Amino acid sequence: MADGFVGSGDPAYDAKVLMISVAARMAGMHPQTLRQYDRLGLVQAGRAAGGGRRYSVRDVVLLREVQRLSQDDGVNLAGIKRIIGLEQLLEQAQARLAEMEAELDAAYRRIAELEAMARFPGREIVPTTRTSTALVVWRPRRSTGH
Repeated sequence: MADGFVGSGDPAYDAKVLMISVAARMAGMHPQTLRQYDRLGLVQAGRAAGGGRRYSVRDVVLLREVQRLSQDDGVNLAGIKRIIGLEQLLEQAQARLAEMEAELDAAYRRIAELEAMARFPGREIVPTTRTSTALVVWRPRRSTGH
């Protein structure tokens, strides 16, 4: 919230409600620049019922990043488009990884529940080809006193 915007977890962050003049002013750009970026696919606006462009707070943040990359780092627009695309792919991959980690945690919890319910606690449960059965591996303890 350093920019005074709503946070990225807020649904308003992605709402395409800002008119082009407002978004341009917030990003410190001319509206024609936003139109050009939209045509190039850098920052894609939504459309109002009458056809006017609408931007979200996320779009304004992205516009500022495009401007920073262009002016401060000297990256051309094609390079910026590639950077944006790679960042989006990374975000998607990170989200999928988080989902998979949650699924893995749930699977480990389920395994622990099944092991706790086993007829022979402390023995391994080995799945067979049927999903409703389990194989209990039993190993006799060696007697050390004989």
